[in-house]
Amino acid sequence: MKSNIPLVLLLAFNFSLFSQVMSYSDQAVLFSTEDHLGTARFMGMSGAFGALGNDLTAVEINPAGVAVYNRSEFSSSIAYRDSQINSTFYGPTISNQDDYFRFSQIGGVASWETFGNPDVYRFSMGFNYSVIKDYNNNYIVNGNSGVPEFVDDPFLNYDDDPNNDVFYTNVEDQYFVNYTSGINDRFTFSFGTLYKEKFYLGASMAFHHINFYQNTVYEEFNNDGEGDFLDAYNNQSLSTYGNGFNFGLGAILLPTDNFRVGLAYQSPIWYNLSERYNEYLDIILSNTSDVYVESYDPNYFDYKLKTPSKFIGSLAYVFGSAGLISFDYTYQNFKNTTLQPSSAFIDENQDLSSGLRNTSTFKVGTEWRYNIFSFRGGYRYVQSPYRDAGSDFDLSGYSFGLGIRFTPNFGLDFSYDRSTNEEQYRFLDIAGVEPAQLDVTNSRFISSLVINF
Repeated sequence: MKSNIPLVLLLAFNFSLFSQVMSYSDQAVLFSTEDHLGTARFMGMSGAFGALGNDLTAVEINPAGVAVYNRSEFSSSIAYRDSQINSTFYGPTISNQDDYFRFSQIGGVASWETFGNPDVYRFSMGFNYSVIKDYNNNYIVNGNSGVPEFVDDPFLNYDDDPNNDVFYTNVEDQYFVNYTSGINDRFTFSFGTLYKEKFYLGASMAFHHINFYQNTVYEEFNNDGEGDFLDAYNNQSLSTYGNGFNFGLGAILLPTDNFRVGLAYQSPIWYNLSERYNEYLDIILSNTSDVYVESYDPNYFDYKLKTPSKFIGSLAYVFGSAGLISFDYTYQNFKNTTLQPSSAFIDENQDLSSGLRNTSTFKVGTEWRYNIFSFRGGYRYVQSPYRDAGSDFDLSGYSFGLGIRFTPNFGLDFSYDRSTNEEQYRFLDIAGVEPAQLDVTNSRFISSLVINF
């Protein structure tokens, strides 16, 4: 049976709100977006690799990039993230800062020349494991909206005697904690070929895995103005896990020896998901030693999610062995995000269709080589999928990178990436109460080991 999980959005604009944890609509958006993760070379150029290839993360964007390899390669990457979330809710800003360390990528490519067909010069196969979204985050919100969520005395107001009712209408403090953890990762198999030395063609299959956990705590302190007080504590937890599949098609064209054009399509991801939901509430009152407790049995539900597909167009100009400049554009129609079975998600799918929009992502990157060193830099801009989101809710970021090629077969890459955006979290379903404002800054350090054969 479908669970009655209330609707609360990370970026809530037109959606109805009922509780602290994420709804099916929330998760549909969350599981349809990706973090900016990959090899250090990819990160150092802000991911502008669709027309370049020759990088295992780039192959996940445009599978034709696997055919650019002219020899075999192995790479592995680790990532460190410093996350700062400044939260404001009817009071002073609270700075929440945490750091996370994660193994983020490992993979390899085998490439060889072909001799049977004179038009087919090369065939390559690649495998890559990568983390595409890291759900680890934690922040606290504290303030006083002046409007209570818990007003009634759970003992006196429901004892059939209206003469002793107590109403705790004066808010003293409101406190909210949101903790999330888990990852969305994938295994990608890619195949590519070089045709007539002018066309790189490729295809890929990706197997996705989601493990997401959210725990929220809301605590409210109220009084009735006559010396009686109420302390309400509400804890909710949500676990979602499952697997998905998608495929990709791509091409890289070489109109001239230096100019490259990339085109790629990434299909929707078809997920099969399961969830578990728990909730616990207790209320402490000053007029009794008893504690009011509500505890519910865990609720389980299985469902399906189809994410929006992607279309990627890329341009690159290569200045021989000296360096290159690259540009990527990605179009994604989030209005096509759907939950199934459709009969169980009529309202949620309507919310997704009316509350989301088409988005554009722009990436530009460059790399310049001197001796054994490669110097990289990039910029990216990612639109928010929410229809009524202002430009402050779009994400922008820049990056720098350094590559060191110690020998023709061995190198190390390093990168730094920083991104900023604003979010809102509405944890109270009270008319006139504004959501918490969140200013999010993520700084990532990536290092990669690269070995060629």
